[in-house]
Amino acid sequence: MKPLLDIEQLYVNYESQPVLHGVTLSLACGEILCLLGRSGSGKTTLLRAIAGLEEAASGIISCDGRDLRDTPPHRRGFGMMFQDYALFPHKNVAENIAFGLEMQGMKGNVAAARVKEMLELVNLAGYGERRIDELSGGQQQRVALARSLAPHPRLLLLDEPLGSLDRSLRDHLAEEIRIILKQLEVTAIFVTHDQKEAFSVADRVAVLLDGRLARLDTPEAVYRDPQQGEVASFLGFANFVEGRLDGCEFTSPLGRLRFDDMENKNEPEQRTLLLRPEGATLAGATEGRGLRVSGTVRSRICLGGYYRLRVEKIDGLNAPLTFEIPLAPTPPAAGSVVEIDVPENSMVLLAQSET
Repeated sequence: MKPLLDIEQLYVNYESQPVLHGVTLSLACGEILCLLGRSGSGKTTLLRAIAGLEEAASGIISCDGRDLRDTPPHRRGFGMMFQDYALFPHKNVAENIAFGLEMQGMKGNVAAARVKEMLELVNLAGYGERRIDELSGGQQQRVALARSLAPHPRLLLLDEPLGSLDRSLRDHLAEEIRIILKQLEVTAIFVTHDQKEAFSVADRVAVLLDGRLARLDTPEAVYRDPQQGEVASFLGFANFVEGRLDGCEFTSPLGRLRFDDMENKNEPEQRTLLLRPEGATLAGATEGRGLRVSGTVRSRICLGGYYRLRVEKIDGLNAPLTFEIPLAPTPPAAGSVVEIDVPENSMVLLAQSET
């Protein structure tokens, strides 16, 4: 499928300092891409460059095969939604939603019908005459989404749209935004620093670290195989074990593992093994290939659906490892010796040894 948006080797500077370093990616029609990264990673800068609000030092941004370099923001046909919603306090809900339509020259019954359609879409039917200050934060967010969608943008850019909402409301609205965008077949780029939010909304996730595109894939693939230690750390993983890869065999203080899908190397090399916390069980609770970890329970915390078990005093390791263990059988309490089985599908050999 021909991409709607193409970005090739994009560099953007701010006050002579590089912010984006050679970002290259594409976006298909109807796809939702989430730009995920820490504050200062370049997410919003990339979004603003796509919108035409930031000038690129070099590189190409094209839409439908057309270079956008000389196209001003208002002629790109893109919609934008911001964290602070940018709603007009002196206009009611319907007037806010109609603003973009008026800019397109749409008026009268046609515009009113589109506003009504948008209100129903975001579950605010009957709210057209309400004042903005009469709405909750979640309702204002829905108005902002309706306003950005009303003019039929060919690309919707959302900059931390849920950032000011509490956790439970963010989770609910993230799911709702994805449903709405998919229902309308809207192509969108969604900026966030929140991993859970990105994974809830995205078809693909682009992880930006220090202005560089570090990982680009589906949410499932990014989680299962971060590929780089920096990406794994950003995603919150902490179970890293240093070792040596010789051909297909990885040797570490935890023992030997074979990775049949690895390319044979002439020279051994230092690598890092990531143990994802989920999937681990008490020794003997499950069968299959994997790795056994022996140590002492430092802490055991019940988090509802599982126990978070922190295990220390593991031979050859200086740092404790953390696992998410099923509720049954109940794992031993702090101070007890424990053996943990980590399944093969919870282990990933990263490309870098430094984390």
